[in-house]
Amino acid sequence: MGNGGALVPAWDETATKLVGRAEELARFDSLIDRLGQDGGPAVVDVAGDAGMGKSRLLSELCARARQRGLTVLRGRATEYERHTPFQTFTDAFADVDRAFLDAADVPEAAAPVLRGSDRARGDASGTAYRDRFGLYRAVADVLTALGERGGLVVALDDLHWADPASLELLDHLIRHPVRGRVLLVVARRGRQTPHSLVAALTRGVDSQAVMPLALRPLPERDSIEALAPDLPAGDAKEIYDSSEGNPLYLLSLLHAYRHGSSAHGTTVRSQDAAASGVPSGLASLLLDELTALTALQRRTVEAVAVLGDHATSATLLSLTTGTATAEELDDCVDALARRDLLRTGSDGRWTLRHPLLRALVYEHTAAPRRAEIHRGAADALARAGASAAERAHHVERSLTGWDPGAAAVLSEAAAQFAHTAPATAAHLLDVVLRLMPDTPEYARRRGELTLARARALGVGGSLRESRDLLHALISGSGPDDAPLRGDAIALCAMMERHLGHSPEAIALLRRELLRSPGPEPRQAVSLGLALGMAALNTVSYPAVRDDIERTLAVARDHGDLMGELGALALASLGEAYEGQTAAARRFADAAAGIADGLTDPNLTELCESLVWLAWAEALLERHADAERHADRGLDIARRSGQVHVLPHLLSSRAFVHLNTCRLPSALESAEEAEAVARAIGSGDLLAFTLCFKALILLLRRPLGDPGALATAEEAVAAAAAGGSGHWWGSLAGCVLGHTALVSGDPHRAQDAILRAGGPELLGLQPSIRPGQLDTLVSTALAIGDAEQAARWAARAVAEADRMGLHGQRGAALRARAALAQHHGDSGAAADLFERAAQAYAPSGATLWEAYSLLLATVQAQAAGDVPRAVAMWERAGRIADAGGARLLSDLAGLVRPRTEEPLRAPTELDQLTAREREIAELVAEGLSNQAIATKLYLSRRTVETHLSAIYRKTSVSSRSALAGLMTRAALDRRT
Repeated sequence: MGNGGALVPAWDETATKLVGRAEELARFDSLIDRLGQDGGPAVVDVAGDAGMGKSRLLSELCARARQRGLTVLRGRATEYERHTPFQTFTDAFADVDRAFLDAADVPEAAAPVLRGSDRARGDASGTAYRDRFGLYRAVADVLTALGERGGLVVALDDLHWADPASLELLDHLIRHPVRGRVLLVVARRGRQTPHSLVAALTRGVDSQAVMPLALRPLPERDSIEALAPDLPAGDAKEIYDSSEGNPLYLLSLLHAYRHGSSAHGTTVRSQDAAASGVPSGLASLLLDELTALTALQRRTVEAVAVLGDHATSATLLSLTTGTATAEELDDCVDALARRDLLRTGSDGRWTLRHPLLRALVYEHTAAPRRAEIHRGAADALARAGASAAERAHHVERSLTGWDPGAAAVLSEAAAQFAHTAPATAAHLLDVVLRLMPDTPEYARRRGELTLARARALGVGGSLRESRDLLHALISGSGPDDAPLRGDAIALCAMMERHLGHSPEAIALLRRELLRSPGPEPRQAVSLGLALGMAALNTVSYPAVRDDIERTLAVARDHGDLMGELGALALASLGEAYEGQTAAARRFADAAAGIADGLTDPNLTELCESLVWLAWAEALLERHADAERHADRGLDIARRSGQVHVLPHLLSSRAFVHLNTCRLPSALESAEEAEAVARAIGSGDLLAFTLCFKALILLLRRPLGDPGALATAEEAVAAAAAGGSGHWWGSLAGCVLGHTALVSGDPHRAQDAILRAGGPELLGLQPSIRPGQLDTLVSTALAIGDAEQAARWAARAVAEADRMGLHGQRGAALRARAALAQHHGDSGAAADLFERAAQAYAPSGATLWEAYSLLLATVQAQAAGDVPRAVAMWERAGRIADAGGARLLSDLAGLVRPRTEEPLRAPTELDQLTAREREIAELVAEGLSNQAIATKLYLSRRTVETHLSAIYRKTSVSSRSALAGLMTRAALDRRT
C-alpha cells in the first residue's frame, strides 16, 4: 500500500503464473481427454492446507476446460453460510444460462438447488421439493443434460465449509456418478474437512469414482524464479523458508517485503491462530492492508464480508454503510476494487479477494456492527418479499437475545427446510429453543418445537440425538401434555427401531398404552400400530397379535378409517411373516379394499400402511398388487416428505421386480433405497436394503462377479453394527449364504444360514424358511452330507405345504430335485425341476421359473430327452435375456443342449446374448451409442458395457470390425 492514501493495486494471487503444478495439470488434461469413457473417475478431490493454492489451481483447471469447449460451473462454500442449504451448488448454477434452467425439460424438483433457498418452500406450491433424494436425482439429470451439450466441469471450492445438504448431495453424486461427459472437481482443506465428506470421498476412491489430488508445497527453485526473481538470493530464500512452500503465505511475505518489511525474522507461522484457522502472522499481514482505508471504505469492506451472497448492489450496501450518498458509495467501491480488496462476479455480487481475507474481516468486525449489518439485510429482504428460508441466515446472525418476531421467521424457515435440508431445520430450531424463555408461557410452544427438531434430526440421520431429545421431552411432560407425549413416544419408538433397539421401543409403547388414564383413541391407534411394527422387527408378532386386534377394534369403534387400514395392513404383514397364509390373505383383502377407495390426501396421514400392505402382498406372491400399492406409496411419500418410509417401499418394489425378472429397474430401486437408508443412519435399515441389492447384483452381474458377495458381507456387517435382534440381521446372513454358494463356497454358505437362523432355523420368519432350506440342501450335497440334505428337503416340503404358496412349493420341489439329481435319477430330477418352474408361473415369478428351467434342462439332456431340454432352455433364455438376468444368461450359455441334427458351424456371434446381438446389429446399421441407448431405453453406460462384452466375445476391437462381422453373418444366412 502506498503512502498518502494513494491507490496502489495490491498483489493478486490469481494473476500470477501458476508455479509447480505441472503434474496436477497433466493429470487433469488426461482426464478431460477421456471424459465420458468407462473407468474414469467422476470426481477429482483436490486437498491441501489453507493457502496451498487450491483455488488458483481450480481457476487454471476451469480455464483449460473452457479452452476445450466444455461448459464450466464454479461454486464456493462459504464459512459463514454453513446453514444455507445447497449454497455451494446454487453458487455454481448461477453461471448457467437462465434460458436453459427455465426450459420445460429441466425438472422442477431441482429448483431448491438451481435457484436457491427462496424456492425451497414447504407450502402447497412446493410439494415437489419434499423428497430430497428425488431432488438429488433431478440435479443429476440437469448435470447430465448440461454434459450432453459438449461436456461439463463443475468446480466446487472450499468444501470443508459446505452446508450439510450440499455434502449429502455430493455424497449422492459420488455413489451414483452422473452419466456422460461430466466431471466434478472439489477442493478442500484436509484438516478441516467434515468426517462425512472424508468418508464419502474415501469410499469414492475405493470404487474408483474419485481421484485424489493432494497439493504439496511449491518447489523452492521454481517459486523463487517465478515469483521473486528481483530479490536478493538470500532474502528470497529466507522468505521461501518462512512460507514453507505455501503459495498464499509466500505471496503475502513477498508483498510485505516489497512494501518495506524486512525479510529477516519475518514469519507467518505461529502457535496462535485466528478463529478462522489463519496463523496470526499471516492474519497481521493481510489485515495490514486495511489500515489505510477511510472510514467509509472500512465499513464497506465489513459489509461485504458480512453480507456474503447478498452483497449484490449498492442499494443493499447503502443500508449497512451509514449515510453515504450513492456517488460516495460508488467512488468507495471503485477504490476498493482498484486495491483488489473487492472483486465483482458476472452476477453482480461483490466479494473480498480471498476467503481467508473475508474470514479475518468478519472476525475483526465488532459484534454489534455485524449484527446491525445482518439485521439490515434481513429487513431489506423482507421488504423485497423474500421467503423466511432466504432471510433465515441474516435473522439468525442478527439475534442478540429473545425476539418473538425473529423466532417466528426461523421456525417458518425450519418448516420450509424440513424435507430438503433437515440438518438446517434442526439447527434453526435449536437457535430458537436456546433463546426462548423457559417460562410457563412458552412451555407448550417449546414442546412443539422440540418435537419438530427431533423429527428433523431423525430425518437427517442424527438418530441418537433425536432419541435423546425425545427422551427428555417425554420425561418432562406433565399430565396436560398427553397428546404431545403420545406423539413424542410414537416418534421415539421409530428412532429406537432404527437404532436397533426394538425391545426398548416395545417397552416404551406398552408403558404408555397401560398408563391411566389411557391415551385418547387416535393416539391409542397410533401407539398400537407402532407396537406392532416393533414386534415384527424382532420376530415376535404372535406376542402382539391381540394388541393389533384391540387396535383394530378401537379404530373401527371411533370411525378411524386410516387407523383401521393401518391395523389391517399390519396384521396382514404379521400373519404373512408367520406363514399364516389364509389369515394374511383375509387381512390383505380388507386393507386393499379400504386403501383403493381412499384418495391420496387421505392416505398421506398414514402412508406407512401402504408399506405394510405392499410387503404383505409381495410375501403372498401377489406381485401386481404389491407393485401397485408400493408405487402409490412412493408417490405419496415423496410428495409429503415422509423419508422414513421410502426405503421400505423401494425395497418392496425392488423385490417384486427381482421376482418378476426386471433386473435393471430392480437394481435402480434397491440402490435408491440404499442411499436413503445411509442418509437415515440406521444400521439395521441399511442391512435390509443391502440384502435386496446383493440378491439383485447376484442375478444382474456376470457369473463370477464379486459385487454381490461384497454387498452381502456389508449387509451382515451393518446388521452386526446395529447390535439388535432384528430379523433383518438374519435375512442378511441368509443372503450371504446364497451369494457364498453361487461363489463356490458351500461351507461358508451353510454356516451363514445356520448362524442366522439357528440349527432348526427358528430364528427365521416362517415365510422365508423353504427358500433357505432349498439352499441348505445344495450346501449339504456339495459337502457330501446327503442324509442332512434329505432331512432339510423333507422339512422344506412340510413348511411349503403348510403355507400353501406357489413359490414356496417351487423352492421345496427344487430341493427334492437336487436330491434326485444327487442319486443319479436324471428323469425324476428333470420332472421335479420342471414342476418347480411351473409352480412359479401363476404368480408371475418368472426369474425363478427361468432358473428352475435351466436346472431342468441339464437333467432332461442327461435323461436323453433332448427336445424337452431344448424347449425349456429356449424359454429360460428368453426370460433371462429380456429381464437383464446376466447370471442366468451366462448359465444358459453353459448348459445349452447339444442336439444331434446337423448344425451350422458355430461362429463368434453365437456367444452373444439376445441383447448383445441386438446391439451389435444396431452398430452395424451405423447407430451411435447414444442412439442405441435411446432406441432400446437403456443408459449409454449400459450400452457401452454390452459393447465391451461383444468385443471380448467376438475378438474384434472396433465398431467397423464389428459391423463387418455382422454383415458377413447376414450374407452367410442368405446363402
